Amino acid sequence: MKVWDFPTRLYHWIQALLFAGLAFSGLTEQGPHVYLGLTLFTLLTWRLLWGFIGSETSRFSQFVHSPKTVLLYFKGEYKESPGHNPAGGYMVVTLVTALSIQCLSGLALSGMLDPLPGSEYWLNDQIFDVCVFIHENLIDGLFILVSLHLLAIIIYKLQRKPLVKAMFTGVQEHISTKVSLASNRRAIAVFAVSLSITTVIYVLSIE
Repeated sequence: MKVWDFPTRLYHWIQALLFAGLAFSGLTEQGPHVYLGLTLFTLLTWRLLWGFIGSETSRFSQFVHSPKTVLLYFKGEYKESPGHNPAGGYMVVTLVTALSIQCLSGLALSGMLDPLPGSEYWLNDQIFDVCVFIHENLIDGLFILVSLHLLAIIIYKLQRKPLVKAMFTGVQEHISTKVSLASNRRAIAVFAVSLSITTVIYVLSIE
């Protein structure tokens, strides 16, 4: 059964490429680090919006479960359902949150948040120093999260659950429940909104 829409799958792979590019450009101080960051910010904004109005399996309400449900999943007492499993849902939220914090701290360090209303109050020297600390150290946490994600993929592969293949084809094996998938037009509209937000931030920063 097809459970992942094309926009969500495209988002997943572009995000992976952007993270690799940002990690390399940030650690080596080579490459368009700021512009890659702006692109990732646009992508994350899209994902956050898509988590509320996107396809059924992409919505946070569908895959964010209670800790009790996660425990039941690890005990093997959770009935398999379309999309992310309970543990995977928490990984998605953690990764998106960590990447968003890294992006926002980077925007602050690049001065792109300075033109926003009231920035002289909520982006003072103390907050700026916190942003520096976060941006320089959160990358280590992100590497750990990505490593855990890759480890989970290997484990599921050994259990004959091809997560990578599903993220290419959109089809999740051994699932017969019909899933409601949002249209590509809606995804494009949400992306246009996300790109507009990034564009406003960028234009204001260069004026």
